[in-house]
Amino acid sequence: MLALKLRLAGIVQGVGFRPFIHRCAVRAGVSGYVVNLGGSEVEVYVEGPEERLAEFFKLMAEEMPPPALIEEAEIEVTRPRRVTGFRILPSRRELSKRSMIPPDLAMCSDCLREILDPGDRRYRYAFNSCAYCGPRFAIMYTVPYDRENTSMKYFPLCSDCLAEYRDLWNRRRYHAQGISCPRCGPSLWLTDNRGRRIDVEDPIREAARLIDEGFIVAVRGLGGFHLAALASSDDVVAELRRRKRRPRKPFALMALDMETARSLVYVSSEAERLLKSPRRPILLLPRRPGARVSELVAPGLDMLGVMLPYTGIHYLLLMETRDKYLIMTSGNIHGKPMCTSNQEAIEKLGGIADYFLLHNREIVNRVDDSVVRFTDGDPVMLRRGRGYAPAWIRVRVRFPAHLVAFGAELQNAGAVAFEDKVVLTQYIGDTDDYDTLMELDKYIKWFVNVYGLKPGILAADLHPGYASRRLAEQWASETGAELTLIQHHHAHAASVMADHGVEPGARAVVITIDGVGYGEDGAIWGGEVLLASYSEYERVGHLAYQPMPGGDLATLRPVRMLIGILSRIMSLEETLSLLEERRLLHGLPGGAEEARTAYLLAATRRSPQTSSTGRVLDAAAALLNICLHRTYEGEPAMTLEAHGHGGRLVDAIEAPVRLRDGVYIVDTVRLFETLIENLDKDTRNLAYTVMYRIGEALGLIAARTLDKADTDTVYASGGAAVNDVIIHAARRVLAEEGVKLLLPRRVPAGDGGIALGQAVVAASRWSS
Repeated sequence: MLALKLRLAGIVQGVGFRPFIHRCAVRAGVSGYVVNLGGSEVEVYVEGPEERLAEFFKLMAEEMPPPALIEEAEIEVTRPRRVTGFRILPSRRELSKRSMIPPDLAMCSDCLREILDPGDRRYRYAFNSCAYCGPRFAIMYTVPYDRENTSMKYFPLCSDCLAEYRDLWNRRRYHAQGISCPRCGPSLWLTDNRGRRIDVEDPIREAARLIDEGFIVAVRGLGGFHLAALASSDDVVAELRRRKRRPRKPFALMALDMETARSLVYVSSEAERLLKSPRRPILLLPRRPGARVSELVAPGLDMLGVMLPYTGIHYLLLMETRDKYLIMTSGNIHGKPMCTSNQEAIEKLGGIADYFLLHNREIVNRVDDSVVRFTDGDPVMLRRGRGYAPAWIRVRVRFPAHLVAFGAELQNAGAVAFEDKVVLTQYIGDTDDYDTLMELDKYIKWFVNVYGLKPGILAADLHPGYASRRLAEQWASETGAELTLIQHHHAHAASVMADHGVEPGARAVVITIDGVGYGEDGAIWGGEVLLASYSEYERVGHLAYQPMPGGDLATLRPVRMLIGILSRIMSLEETLSLLEERRLLHGLPGGAEEARTAYLLAATRRSPQTSSTGRVLDAAAALLNICLHRTYEGEPAMTLEAHGHGGRLVDAIEAPVRLRDGVYIVDTVRLFETLIENLDKDTRNLAYTVMYRIGEALGLIAARTLDKADTDTVYASGGAAVNDVIIHAARRVLAEEGVKLLLPRRVPAGDGGIALGQAVVAASRWSS
């Protein structure tokens, strides 16, 4: 007789793991128990003859539930207890080994089949789920993942569901915590925009009819509200934009199935795998010519963001619509977090939505849809939310104390870290808004609490004006934890390095390119090549500094950024003449007078200086008359990229790399001089060439620096590192040297991945 105690960590709660262990034990003929513990881990005790235990482990290895993942396993030989049978014990609060909080999973094919089967008792039941799918993190109050710790506790199981719950051989529903049916589960209803109930037999079918008539319906989903509307009607999309105060930022689409998705966008085999995965992200894909989607859905862009339904609510709604695809955009008012409660939604979205499709299952944790795109063939995350968060990321660094990282300012996600793991919060948003900042504070506290942490180290961005940094300073004052301030691009570099498992102490060459990052010289950085380890970095190259006349105004009005660069090339009169000739003055509310003021600010060095890639792309977008007003973050650069797709290289345009005081400088003044000399050429070729030359120059600097590094790979991160053309050009240069360029895989390349970098930098410095 042999007895073993196992402590298993990974994704082992909320995925049918305990029932799976129970079935393996019964089939193998071993005795013991399995129990959830308070750190989201599982303890298993098994005893029996050695050959029976071997069979138990064989079954474990061969029949693991699809969503489950064992990352760590401790096995202890112990004294046999001579127990009879095998049981699932009531969960315990003790924390012995921290494990992953399960992310939310899309509805599986079996649950979908049931809701479409008129003979099934769950026919058209919008909340159908099983051990392998459905909400997890979104409905959790705390750990361990048991029904009483979720918002499903308010829905006691009926006799039929209870029988399934107790049936050992019901693989999908035995001890599955989130199951329910029309008799015992949540329910749906329809209201007008004042919250008054509308008496209809089928709220989903009626909501679909209203959408087909051109109305906007707010839909309470898994992790928050969506605004659903026709994507094929210019009038409907224009009205949604007016009500939402969202002039040009693209809307996401949800398509009923792959056939519908393929009618809208080009779908590769890798794209199909992502779209159909349990994570179900929004995926940016090339728009098909002739797709019946209003041009107002994604103005100026050649990509559409498409996802497939991930709940029964969404599937049944789309199934009843005429188009089988809809706009499905976040239900929030401008600049605020997505609504989660019924009352909040009616109060805040009543001026946007005409009707509300509501339900009575509480959304405990707000979780926005994840967004992924392809950059030079690689899937890259833009926003990490539903399906991915809050799965942790293991790194090579050991954290000497519990740590909290507060992320950046825009597109924020925070993080907690312990042992060798970093747990990023779900996407939070732009923390220059107070309500969003409070969301960051709320969710950091939630993770600190559920993981039982006592933070000794805090990490925040170096920028003195960031609200996220002020929040970190408040935490430091209240807790006495040590606060470390980290340069923005060092955090970007450390993030992609940690994602790819670079060893502590090793130096790597990293291209960090984005819109804004506070530099240690007081300038605004954003076009950098760093030689970095986790604890320190050297700035080996960057784009030439350019003036930003009016500071932040130059980010909102790309023509101002263009004027700043032109002040290095032309006289005031020449600049005004060029702006008038190219009809760019209407990009400035103050017209020629504003242009004159901006020029004088730039020429007299009374403007902030920036090496930002984003600002150079903004200026190019303005010069080529592609985007003169920025209505959302990254718009000029995104429209420039879209315009340049399919373009060809113009040989006469150049961006030389010059060595000054031991630092490589990309001469963006010369880039614009040669661009202006070739303005008679096709603007698609010009847009392509500007981006290509920037990537080529940065790749050249990286190649020249590689002999100082401890790795033979170059990495890239930052918001502009998702640009197809820039990355393609940098890769071509590096490939000539036999060097690979890698992008982040598990975290966003932009500021949503900053907290990972902050965590490993702060820990490395603290240890040093």
